[in-house]
Amino acid sequence: MSIFSRSVAIVGFLLGLTSCCGSAVFAADWPHRTVRLIAPVPAGTAADLSARLFAEQLSRRWSQAVIVENRPGADGVIGVSAFLGADDDHMLLCAISAVVTVHPITNAKLPYDPVRELVPIAPTSDVVLAIAAPAKSPIGSLGGLVQAALAQPGKLNWASSPGLPPFVVGGFFKNAKLDLTLVPYRELAPVLQDLGEGRIDIYVGSLGVIMPQVHSGRARLLAIAGEARAPLAPDVPTVIEAGFPALRMEGVVGFFGKRGMPDAMRDRIASDVSAIANEPDIREKLAAVGQAARSGNAADFAALLNEYHRRLTGLAKAIDYQVSQ
Repeated sequence: MSIFSRSVAIVGFLLGLTSCCGSAVFAADWPHRTVRLIAPVPAGTAADLSARLFAEQLSRRWSQAVIVENRPGADGVIGVSAFLGADDDHMLLCAISAVVTVHPITNAKLPYDPVRELVPIAPTSDVVLAIAAPAKSPIGSLGGLVQAALAQPGKLNWASSPGLPPFVVGGFFKNAKLDLTLVPYRELAPVLQDLGEGRIDIYVGSLGVIMPQVHSGRARLLAIAGEARAPLAPDVPTVIEAGFPALRMEGVVGFFGKRGMPDAMRDRIASDVSAIANEPDIREKLAAVGQAARSGNAADFAALLNEYHRRLTGLAKAIDYQVSQ
């Protein structure tokens, strides 16, 4: 099935979520033991930070421990596989939207079908993404990056957080005929250290993760990848203001369940997650790490994922993206 046919399937499936699992029986006393929250990302990343904030609050609401388990690797595939492969009705997934919106486009042979096997429950936060360079780099803007890449084809390198950034930014480089080398990293700490030391020329990732390097004077922000400027860096232009709207990216973190999850269970979790997202203290804590709290129910989350997937499918077509086999 082509990525464009998959888009149609995703539309139909996500919009039909509200009617699935209606005959399943919901255990009114859930949870009655520890809940494991799988985060398919390294510790310290945006999805991990969001997961831990919500896990703490859910523990209080449910009077049961909610433990975050990091299962990073293979762009999130390892963690999602572990979640879907576990026979445990007290396990949830907290992940970035890319597991549903990007992975079906970029990988033709996933060990699971994320659209059919993952059930969106509720969003937790929008992740502000940013593009940065080492402070000692002569590159001081997106225009400067393009000029440097054109003048030195194959000489510059870059790294990014997994999921959306490599797809969008890689597509931009391809479309603009810019030759930069993508350096893969398995963990977050080494890439941030290499950014600060100037061993990589560009890093694209969550603003909250990059800001410590900026505050220490080791990195410089080139642009914010969203539609609006970020409160954490109000003087930094957006990619749209800088003249590169193709680099606009939106990422959302949220809770997912498995196919077959009872409607009542999904809705109850969604209600609790949404209530936490609306708490002023949580909104402040998320803002402090470069995220914006987002509340909503399962239908809201599914519609958002569908919207993102439509845009990314259009991007894949525009850049003639070749799906990995």
